[in-house]
Amino acid sequence: MRIRESGMPDEIAWDSFFEPCKLLETLGLDNTVINVADFGCGYGTFAIPAAKTIKGKVYAIDINPEMIKITSQKAKSCALDNVETMLRDFTLEGSGLADESVDYVILFNILHGEEPEKILQEAYRILKPGGKAGIIHWNHDSATPRGPPMEMRPRPEQCIKWAISSGFEICGIHDLKPYHYGVTIHKK
Repeated sequence: MRIRESGMPDEIAWDSFFEPCKLLETLGLDNTVINVADFGCGYGTFAIPAAKTIKGKVYAIDINPEMIKITSQKAKSCALDNVETMLRDFTLEGSGLADESVDYVILFNILHGEEPEKILQEAYRILKPGGKAGIIHWNHDSATPRGPPMEMRPRPEQCIKWAISSGFEICGIHDLKPYHYGVTIHKK
């Protein structure tokens, strides 16, 4: 089951919306992290910088074969041997990762789907106790240059509610100007 389509822009436009290293640091991903799962890795915008930061492996998961190909090629061109791309529908089939096998889950611009709690529950399942997840999403503001339609965009309060109902505790809420907000959560 594909996440409700929000119209992924071309890679140059997409990359212009983020400072990946700064964003990952703000949301608690640093060199103490061992393994990471990136749900909906897209162009590898966050998987590649994460792989350069962490001690272990990044599992870059996406349903789109083209995104997997792009992320894999980027990892090779950066001589990164710690990125494992996985073509998978994680909303329907789960991530395929073992229980409590990762330290951090990237949930960036992915909770606009029809079953966001299912995604959060899968993140909770694969996180080690004390592990973190970072959520970012587009601000609920029609002035943003792109993003899902307004009726699909979750507000921070909704992401927090879903996270808590999935067993997480909230670590922080972040204003990621100009277009995003972030929430850092952790597994008890």
